[in-house]
Amino acid sequence: MTDPSVIPEENSELFEHHRIVADPGQSLLRVDKFLMFHIANVSRNKIQQAARAGSILVNDKPVKSNYKVKPGDVVSVVLAHPPREVEVTPQEMPLEIVYEDDDVIVVNKQAGIVVHPAHENWDGTLLNGLAWHFEKTGQKIENGFGYLVHRIDKDTSGLLLVTKNEEAQTKLARQFFDHTVERSYQALVWGDVEQEEGVIEGHIGRSLKDRRVMTVFPKGEYGKEAVSHYKVLERFGYVTLVECRLETGRTHQIRAHFKYLGHTLFNDARYGGDQILKGTTFSKYKQFVQNCFKLIPRQALHAKSIGFIHPATGRKMHFDSELPDDMQQVIDKWRAYVESRGG
Repeated sequence: MTDPSVIPEENSELFEHHRIVADPGQSLLRVDKFLMFHIANVSRNKIQQAARAGSILVNDKPVKSNYKVKPGDVVSVVLAHPPREVEVTPQEMPLEIVYEDDDVIVVNKQAGIVVHPAHENWDGTLLNGLAWHFEKTGQKIENGFGYLVHRIDKDTSGLLLVTKNEEAQTKLARQFFDHTVERSYQALVWGDVEQEEGVIEGHIGRSLKDRRVMTVFPKGEYGKEAVSHYKVLERFGYVTLVECRLETGRTHQIRAHFKYLGHTLFNDARYGGDQILKGTTFSKYKQFVQNCFKLIPRQALHAKSIGFIHPATGRKMHFDSELPDDMQQVIDKWRAYVESRGG
């Protein structure tokens, strides 16, 4: 039976958060034992890792695992999800490794690659490629393929951070929960975005009509809080290039938020972005857009940069990437159109 005082939080990042209020009759008890009693299927080692990472707070202050919980204490903990119980076979794959050390690896993922094994995608994933890389380079990774701390959609390109041990994963999970990891994306969206910059707020949850897509619930009656910041980088009349910075990391957050804003991502078939924007007098416009779709047969979204505090050294790390060829070619094509019109 689930303890009603434990409030788990769902998140598309690979961590879970629990908040527990100690009963008025709570006897003095070490916080690691207290959490093991209240959270199902968690090991003491996992709890102690969280304590070392500064991820156990009592009354909003970090504590060690031997802290004695008292009546009325508010205990919160962020736990990294354990490795998925799937067999990951090493498979040779071209990987663009941006950075690597004993604790983390940053990969610039190509569009079309699934991050981890799941239904209908049990191999050919990024984790299969990482398992091959670690084996080839003689690295002894406990689970063989690394530990995920966040996700990127199959057809989104860009930077992905993976750790090589559970302690690093636990420390980075706390950073994702605290929204201190800096992530920027670039997206090409339909329409001329009205504001130069803005914030999109609205809970995101699975659509009640189509479980394959996420939708925005602006009154917060369903889903989880989601906040996206954006600014316009370049305008092309019919489409706009924007930069997005995320506070939260909900599934399909940018895709769902811009759909809600009325500016679906260019060629995002799942959210209707493969429908050509109407109301134009542009000669051969339909053919032009279809040619763009052929250049980028996916949503025009790229995870461009990521910044975090290194889990072992404490140094601030920041990585940036170039736009992939398919997205850059489409932007250049729109830019040429604007210039030909004297825009």
